[in-house]
Amino acid sequence: MAEYATQYSIKDLEKLTGVKAHTIRMWEKRHGIVVPRRTATNIRYYDDAQLKHLLNVTVMLDAGRRISYIGSLTAEELHNEVKEIFENDDRDSDNLKYSARVNGLMVAMFEVDELEFLNIISASIRDIGFRNTITDVVYPFLEKVGVMWGINEVNPAQEHFISHLIRRKVEREIDELPVPVESNKKSYLLFLPEDELHELGLLLSQYLLRSRGFKTYYLGQNVPYDDMLKVSKQVNTDVLLTFFIRALPVEEVGGFLKTLCEDHPDKEIYFSGASKIFEGIDLPRNAVMLMGLNHLEELLEEQSRES
Repeated sequence: MAEYATQYSIKDLEKLTGVKAHTIRMWEKRHGIVVPRRTATNIRYYDDAQLKHLLNVTVMLDAGRRISYIGSLTAEELHNEVKEIFENDDRDSDNLKYSARVNGLMVAMFEVDELEFLNIISASIRDIGFRNTITDVVYPFLEKVGVMWGINEVNPAQEHFISHLIRRKVEREIDELPVPVESNKKSYLLFLPEDELHELGLLLSQYLLRSRGFKTYYLGQNVPYDDMLKVSKQVNTDVLLTFFIRALPVEEVGGFLKTLCEDHPDKEIYFSGASKIFEGIDLPRNAVMLMGLNHLEELLEEQSRES
């Protein structure tokens, strides 16, 4: 049975928690918040338990607790207080709407805790609405999971567990939306390239589009290029939207985008994914790189005003 490595550098912790490396080191010295382990060759690293602990620390800080108080808690006491924060839905904390809930979802994924996940999502929806929960909580969480994929430090079973819960929520919300009728708004074809299986970003985009009344054709994951091309010619949408999550060679991604844009010269091609995948790519004139769901929201808002 395969075992998943759980060795994070301090730079990995910085990316996953949002806490600067020098701050983590200061907390180590002054409060013993996390203590690095060492490999046989004396290299410092951190494990899953320490990452979870640090994520819980950030939740407490966002809820207004002092680092000196947090440092006095045992791991169990800290965990229980964090659960209480989410269960009580501290709506007076602006920070709790975003970073704390994102990090809370990370902990829920590590602990395979459905109840904690539902508490966080439900409180966020009550507080800032479903659409803002998608753009400001769920998608930033998925970006952090993407970072973990990039450093090969995520258990696929844990990721599948939390992805299933998110998918269930989003699909239910999409089902509640009216089917858009023909209008003067742009229409969209959404798909993932062949062998691309991480569909949540595409599904979240589908929700944002449908919630604003845009007509969509949703093909989903792992779509052979020729099959997508046939449907694209049939429905003749204004925009094609896709994601690249797998760590592919730059030339492969660039070649795919070039072909996609050449086959649709009169269409806009929206695409997104881990930024390092697109480094050095010379983008075709009709390609638009989305810098997250908030960027897509801005484009849709602008299109809604124009229509």
